[in-house]
Amino acid sequence: MSKTLVFAGAVGGLVLAGTAMASPLQSLSMELVNSGDQGETYRLFANLEAGARIDAVYGNSQGDLFVGVDGPGSIYHNANGGPTSKEINSNFFPFVPSMEWDSYVSIGAYYQNGAPFGENNLNNIGVDWAAWEGGGDLFSDNGSWFVTPDDAQGNELNGQVFIGQFTVQGGAGDFDGLVGQINLQGKDANGDTWNAIGATWVPAPGALALLGLAGVAGRRRRRA
Repeated sequence: MSKTLVFAGAVGGLVLAGTAMASPLQSLSMELVNSGDQGETYRLFANLEAGARIDAVYGNSQGDLFVGVDGPGSIYHNANGGPTSKEINSNFFPFVPSMEWDSYVSIGAYYQNGAPFGENNLNNIGVDWAAWEGGGDLFSDNGSWFVTPDDAQGNELNGQVFIGQFTVQGGAGDFDGLVGQINLQGKDANGDTWNAIGATWVPAPGALALLGLAGVAGRRRRRA
């Protein structure tokens, strides 16, 4: 299946902090992978330097984790899927084709079988999946999905690590309404730990734009 690059966003945490700390995270990119009855399906990738990896995607007191729709439409969820790639059994796709376009998160592995890696050892803690699966925004200020440093699926593959798939149903037909920010932790090619706070795929050339995005997340949280 062909993929269309939609946008490469800013590494928000480094801009907000205003530091010169080295990080192998170059950007986030959102790619359109399907347009059908369920809506437009996008895959989120972290673009890394060679030899780097991601071990955790998280939200905490330094930066909320947030994914949602700002404008028309909503995130599509399939009753046969689940919130993470551990629940996405690709063997069912021939029988339930719509399941392939479920919205879910991951690190590296697309499906339960671990593809394109040999296995999927994703774990999670502290994330309220029920709210998201029920039609709300994905939000956490004290939760994470993660793998261990020994799990191959965290390694960059052709410079990218898969982070999640999101299908917008009833939207405007583009990804402009799919907004959010995430925090990432991993290791660089030397094995040194790095963090990025407030990374986003929404066009955000400076701190003011990133702070504005954080404000959107805060307002959505208070309405929940």
